[in-house]
Amino acid sequence: MHFVVDGGLKALWPDAVLGIVLWKPEVPASSGRLWEDFEKIVQPALYARLQATELAGMPEIGPSRRAFKAFGIDPGRTRISSEALYRRVRQAKDLYRVNAVVDANNLVSLETGFSLGSYDRAGIRGDAVFRLGLAGEAYEGIGKGAIKLERMPLLADCQGPFGCPVSDSRRTMVGEEARDILTVIYGFSGRQSVERALETACGIFRKYAQGAVEAAYALS
Repeated sequence: MHFVVDGGLKALWPDAVLGIVLWKPEVPASSGRLWEDFEKIVQPALYARLQATELAGMPEIGPSRRAFKAFGIDPGRTRISSEALYRRVRQAKDLYRVNAVVDANNLVSLETGFSLGSYDRAGIRGDAVFRLGLAGEAYEGIGKGAIKLERMPLLADCQGPFGCPVSDSRRTMVGEEARDILTVIYGFSGRQSVERALETACGIFRKYAQGAVEAAYALS
């Protein structure tokens, strides 16, 4: 599987970088250890920080909002997934518990501020390109109905779009049976920050999903 960052997207936002992790989880079900650590360590510290910090001041939210504006998307109406997660924590709402891969994906997002997408590689056809959505493009989002994708930064294979920083498609969603995973970090603040987030992601995947990481790299 090969990945390409489209030149048209880079022309509008030169700091766009795709972080890529190819890995295999050993633990399918949601990790009790992950949720214990989240409730005792991560959530209290993050909640306190969010009470004292505007969302635009949280890691990676500002660059992502500015990138969306450059692409022609209103970031006040269309929020990246990490901002949506921060809002839930700030409002003391519970996070969704899905499975080891999705839960670890969301923990990385909260720790780094990046929007992440995790995909079952069995549902991806051919190579993938990081590009802007075309007029009329859409897909069925996970739990969200139809997601309009025009001007949206997204990942697409030969069958069309399957993921974006806002909501991923049902076609490549990760169930407990998935054993071959592509996780993507959607970066809009340059290569260095994505490379640091990749280290965090690999550590969390190994710790909470017993993940065997085959490859992890940044593509710009």
